[in-house]
Amino acid sequence: MNLKYIKSLLCVAFASSCYGMVAIFVRLAYQQHYHTAEIIISQALIGFLGLFLIYFISKNKYKNYSYTKKDILKLMICGCSFAFTNTFFYQAVRLGIPVAICTVLLMQAVWMGSVVDFIVNKKKPSIVEIIAILTILVGTFLATNILEHKKEQLNFSGLTFGFLAAVSYTFSLFSTNKISVNVPPTLRPACLLFGASLMVSLIWSHELVNEPFHPSIFYKYGLIIAFFGTILATFLFSSHMPVVGIGVGSIVASLELPTSVIAAKIILSENINYIQWMGILLILLSVVFLNIPLLRSNKTSN
Repeated sequence: MNLKYIKSLLCVAFASSCYGMVAIFVRLAYQQHYHTAEIIISQALIGFLGLFLIYFISKNKYKNYSYTKKDILKLMICGCSFAFTNTFFYQAVRLGIPVAICTVLLMQAVWMGSVVDFIVNKKKPSIVEIIAILTILVGTFLATNILEHKKEQLNFSGLTFGFLAAVSYTFSLFSTNKISVNVPPTLRPACLLFGASLMVSLIWSHELVNEPFHPSIFYKYGLIIAFFGTILATFLFSSHMPVVGIGVGSIVASLELPTSVIAAKIILSENINYIQWMGILLILLSVVFLNIPLLRSNKTSN
């Protein structure tokens, strides 16, 4: 294991931890009475500008890349799905779903990816994948702690938004890994965020008509949400995930879940009981189990 690999491994782990912190800052912004349009628009704009600046600084490294305007347009269209992911996810947070549960719902993208792969590529899931998917579903049932909640305490709209965020996130991951891969790695996220910014503006512009926009959101929460959830995480993932590989990368990326849960407990004082911890552990073990065949094949090829 060389130094470059270890560095990339740590960068992917840090990027995952950054993602895990986003929902915490979003909840804090809501507690300060900022509305969704302010939060999501400020994040998208700052994120796009930050990623474009990174590309502008490093563009001389990628002079040999060949791509067309059509490739850029495809990425912008794919970026729209990120706008929907954030919209659904932040709505779940706004409706009072605990941050830990929001993150658990988003992690459903792990098994949803296998379903999309089956539908699009006609690739049947293996026994390992089926077992992992069932274990994730059991873990989700435990982690959301549904049995301990009274019926009137369950916000089904919030849970639905959390589930829709996972669906949109699955589409985002699937499409961005397949489309316009010939575009420079620093330009790709900038194009995705440009498309996301346009879609966010279309979705939330009506709320800006009815609600006042507070510029303070940019420096109070927009900057930190964009830095952790958009600029830093996206740049580190796009730069270091290819070095680590999808198998190990998926396992390390699941650090988003415990990071979010622990941060929610410390910062937001959310209660996490032992049943929920058991569910979270099941989900993490399922991610590892799901990638065992890929890890073995990579080891054999090396």
